[in-house]
Amino acid sequence: MAEIQRRDLSDPEALKALAHPLRQRMLTRLQRRGPATSAILAAEFGEDRGATSYHLRCLARFGFIEVDADRSAGRRKFWRAVPLDLRLPGRPEDADAEVAAAELGRRWREQGERELAAFLADEHAFGEFGDAALSSIGGTTLTAAELAAFTEEYVALLNRWRRVPEEAPEGARHITVIFHAFPTP
Repeated sequence: MAEIQRRDLSDPEALKALAHPLRQRMLTRLQRRGPATSAILAAEFGEDRGATSYHLRCLARFGFIEVDADRSAGRRKFWRAVPLDLRLPGRPEDADAEVAAAELGRRWREQGERELAAFLADEHAFGEFGDAALSSIGGTTLTAAELAAFTEEYVALLNRWRRVPEEAPEGARHITVIFHAFPTP
């Protein structure tokens, strides 16, 4: 299983690069389905190959993806997601970082909400995966330090189960996990 690196996103330029809608879709695709070339991604997203190539290089410049040397040959480059535990800054000091982090956080929440809504619209279509899925709401009383520790334990649990698509056993599929832990308003 690939080692997962924690990455605190504080660099405004890296945040802006990641917040771009097509780059976000491409990164998500690489994380969930494994390596692809710019041509494959261009076809999947209905984009120009030059545009997907440019956006892949941008993601690579900030360390979100890398060339898969084992699959690449000559000018045909396969790109793969770097296994990362991406963290948005709580209170960025830089105004540009704050705007980009807010946009990226909004995109992540919207993506999670769309995926949950699509699942809930027809849970039975997912067969045994639908049966194994769980939605739950709960709560507890914690200090801020305990909330931070709880969050780290949750992320550690998720990371123990995380694997890249190429290492998944037969019959496995990508599972969306949505976690929110916040003070009750």
